[in-house]
Amino acid sequence: MTAWRLLDTGARDGAWNMACDVALMARARRTGEAVFRVYAWVRPTLSFGRHEAARWHYDAHAIAAAGVDVVRRPTGGRALLHQREVTYSITAPVVAGESLAASVRQFNRLLLDALHALGVDAREASASRPLRPEGAACFALPGAGELTLAGRKLVGSAQVRQDGALLQHGSILLDDDQGRIAGFATGPYRPPAPAASLREALGPNAAYEPVRNALLHVVTEASGAQSTEELVLTPDEAFQGSPGFDDALVQFRDAAWTWRQ
Repeated sequence: MTAWRLLDTGARDGAWNMACDVALMARARRTGEAVFRVYAWVRPTLSFGRHEAARWHYDAHAIAAAGVDVVRRPTGGRALLHQREVTYSITAPVVAGESLAASVRQFNRLLLDALHALGVDAREASASRPLRPEGAACFALPGAGELTLAGRKLVGSAQVRQDGALLQHGSILLDDDQGRIAGFATGPYRPPAPAASLREALGPNAAYEPVRNALLHVVTEASGAQSTEELVLTPDEAFQGSPGFDDALVQFRDAAWTWRQ
């Protein structure tokens, strides 16, 4: 059984957050441990999917004028505005013979257990959902297996696998800020329908700390540990022996790389 560790890095900038996830994936490959990380963003940040065509679809000057940072994720998917949310990442060795879909279902179970513990009636979207329209942002429609509230997308997740390790990360919306993305488009843009948010279900209790606590508690129980503290990993421990973090940070801060397509 894979050993789990827990890490809360708080609010950081977009490049740091993405470099951290990449470094943790390398750590999983090296140590065989899984890390469940919770984090936030110091500034609103628009992230593009790894292979998303962004250069001709979004206005870099309009984004900067709005006080929004830009980063490109190491995972796929569409544009996503990180602002009022709790972000999670899971890095782990790939289990031999386990499909991507199977690991997503396993991780969804952890997320659902945490959301249900908070009193949020979140559910997995069915496979019969319509396809997301071409050019639409991440939260425009839930895809099969994504987590929803009252039929609308609540959690946007993506997974990538490289050399025997995986990274899955995603956004759990405290409030819906996704409509702002339309103001950054260079041409016709289909604004997404309102996304679901924890504010609808939890009111003033929709905040980083209680959501983080619920997530870490669920992972602690799943690991069989006696307490959350047994599994806590410090950032120094996380990056020990992971020189790839510095190289990844340079890449994610490179505007030419971010806007390369």
